[in-house]
Amino acid sequence: SKPIPPLAVSPSTEEAVEQADYLYSCGETVKLYQLLLQYKDSDDAEFLWRLARASRDLSLLAHIAADEKKRLTFEAFEYAKKALEKNEACFAAHKWYAVCLSDIGDYEGVKVKIGNSYIIKEHLQRAIELNPKDATSIHILGYWCFAFAELAWYQRKVAAMIFASPPTATYEEALAFFLKAEEVDPNFYSKNLLMLGKSYMAVKDQGNAVLWLRKARDYPPHTEEDKEVHKEALDLLKKLSA
Repeated sequence: SKPIPPLAVSPSTEEAVEQADYLYSCGETVKLYQLLLQYKDSDDAEFLWRLARASRDLSLLAHIAADEKKRLTFEAFEYAKKALEKNEACFAAHKWYAVCLSDIGDYEGVKVKIGNSYIIKEHLQRAIELNPKDATSIHILGYWCFAFAELAWYQRKVAAMIFASPPTATYEEALAFFLKAEEVDPNFYSKNLLMLGKSYMAVKDQGNAVLWLRKARDYPPHTEEDKEVHKEALDLLKKLSA
């Protein structure tokens, strides 16, 4: 592992961050959340963005009830916001602020969601500026573009009524970000492989669509999301071969 600069954090803090990252790599979501919750009043952005991510991951577990999911989603956003207040130069704080802001939009309706989308994009761009090697931020920006490229006509109409210039994006832009993420960190995330397949489908490039969907299908599943990606990739491949 990389040497940690001296005096950056006290040894106990350093150990706790290492322990948190170990639990995250093992997919121990509940234990990770319990560990980090002890640091919820910390002034250290490194704890706070990890707590935001852990709260969000917990909210996505299948057994979590709807009201608890909502509570955790808003809690995650508060931790991400606090991380950003504590350290504006922390790329991960920007990334998780963007992700958690997007999540709370699901509870606040189309108008708020579209209004927030500009802010989300700005924070993702700032995260990438601070750390150009973070494939996840690049992937999420690609996902942002894909979502707006895919926006249904009636949603576009609503957006145009509310905003003078609603956010727009193309499948080509989304594709460029997914490819860039893959270039920065090959095979880092099953969902990136799937989105590459879907983007190529959207731009009518069947050869490349099949290539990336096969990679998504064959990705070794570690998480629930990986399993869902596998299933969706299989379904899309069947559709393309029909």
